[in-house]
Formats: sequence, C-alpha cells, structure tokens
Amino acid sequence: MNQLDTLKIFQRVAELASFSGAARQLGLPNASVSLAVQQLEQMLGTRLLQRTTRRVQLTADGEAFYRRSQDLLDEFESLRGMFRAGGQPLSGKLRVDMSSAMAREVVLPALPTFLARHPQLEIELSASDRRVDLVAEGFDCVLRTGTLDDSSLVARPIGHLAQINCASAAYLKKHGTPRTLEDLALHQLVHYRQVLGGRSPGWEWFDGTQTRTLPMAGSVTVNSTETYYAACQAGLGLIQLPLVGAQKRKMLDGGKLVEVLPQYRPAPMPINLLYASRRHVPARLAEFMDWLHALIFPLTQEGGLTR
Repeated sequence: MNQLDTLKIFQRVAELASFSGAARQLGLPNASVSLAVQQLEQMLGTRLLQRTTRRVQLTADGEAFYRRSQDLLDEFESLRGMFRAGGQPLSGKLRVDMSSAMAREVVLPALPTFLARHPQLEIELSASDRRVDLVAEGFDCVLRTGTLDDSSLVARPIGHLAQINCASAAYLKKHGTPRTLEDLALHQLVHYRQVLGGRSPGWEWFDGTQTRTLPMAGSVTVNSTETYYAACQAGLGLIQLPLVGAQKRKMLDGGKLVEVLPQYRPAPMPINLLYASRRHVPARLAEFMDWLHALIFPLTQEGGLTR
C-alpha cells in the first residue's frame, strides 16, 4: 500500500468517523484500514484520531493534517488529468444521487450517449427522494431540487424548474374544476412530505414577491414523487410539482393530468448540483457535472415561470 492510498484511507475514516464504515466503502478489511492509520500516525509522530468505544474523532493535529492531505489528494487528481486532453480517457467510478423522477425522465435516457464517449467510466446512480449525506455515504455529487440546507458542500446552481398545479380528469369530473382560491375549500390536496409525520403547509403559490400558503384538507400524505403522481392519477386530490420534458408531454398532453389554477402556481423550484468542498475536482466528476448541467439547463427555460 503506497502513501497516497494511506492518505485516502485516513480521509475516508475522518469523513465517516468510522473505521468499519471506511472499510466497507473502500472494500478493504477492517484490520487493513486500522493498520494504515496506525502506520500513518507512527510516521508522523502524532495522534491523528481519538478512538473511543463509541466514536472516532479527529484530534487538533488530525484536523490540520486532514485539510492539508485533502489539498494534496486534490492536487494529485489534477496532475493526473493534465494530459487528458491529449487522448487519455476518463476512467473510474462515479457515485451520484438524484430524484427518481429526474433519473427516469431526463438523465437515464441521455446516459448512453455520455457513456459512449467515456466507455471506461462506471456510474453508480442512486435514485430516491431521500436527502442523502453526500460525504458519509460516499457520493461524488448530488442533483438536488428544492431549498438547500446550510452546508459545507459546494452548490452549483443550474436554474429553476417551473411548477404547476394538477389533478386527474376523473377527479375534476367528480369534484369540479377550481377557479379561485376560495374554491379550494371544496377540494382535497395530496400532501407531500419527505419525512412523514410532519405537517404539510397546504396549498402554496407565489404572488410575485413571496410564497403564500393556504391550509387544505387531504386524506393522503406521501413521501415519494412516484407515489405523489400515482395518488393524483388515482383521483385522490390535487398536486403541485414540476413536470419537465417527456414527463410533461406524457402527463399533460397525454391527458393523464390536467393543469388547474395556472394563476396560482408555486414558486419555481431551484435545482443545484452539490459536491464536496474541494479546490480541485477530479476530471471525471467535472466532465459529468458539465454534462448534467448542459442536459438539465434547457428544462429550466420551459414553462415561463423561471427566474
């Protein structure tokens, strides 16, 4: 094991605060990870990690060494890519997370073209509505819609996706079509919460200055985009969401969903690429993020409600 490999092991242990977690992500035996860190500490003549039965924590020297070693590894990645323009292909694995709807409707249909240009790349794609921990779960980047939490991650804005209000044709036939906000008192809303158990804000609309809300009745609360669509198509109530590209044509033009109250749309939803805060981004990640940005940006120009 060379010293660069040892640095990578130390970095992963520090980021996960776990020897066993680092071993799982790196595909190494626990003993090898522990030995690599011990040898690194012996070489430096200082303790980098404070170990207890319950947790692993960086010491003051460990914090300083972590920052410097991160810069060194990033610089090495940059050096490896210096001559890539001369013909060396991109290679390695990328771990990416995004919503299931974005993966299915936008990214996966275009991915064969990207991989045809970079056949030595391997993509691990996680698709769910869960907000993953990029560092702890070992993701290279995350495509995230919605408001961002305060974070040490770097956010690369792509734009805003227009949102619309929808209902199924069968629901509107049974309950009538709402024309005003007052009409919503006679309707049901399918509530969406990433974490079940909380209260939904109800109907949301953007008045040109701020987002306003109106409490609405609803018998069903869901926590996934797929279920949200399905609940609406089943006639369980109104929904509010971005529809883009082929999905928009399939749902609206195909008659599965009908737009209602277009004058009371929610605010456009921001979409960002998130990645770890580093000075130098590996060439394979930079190339993939550039491709994702170019793929998704045109969708932010659809629907008229962009900002």
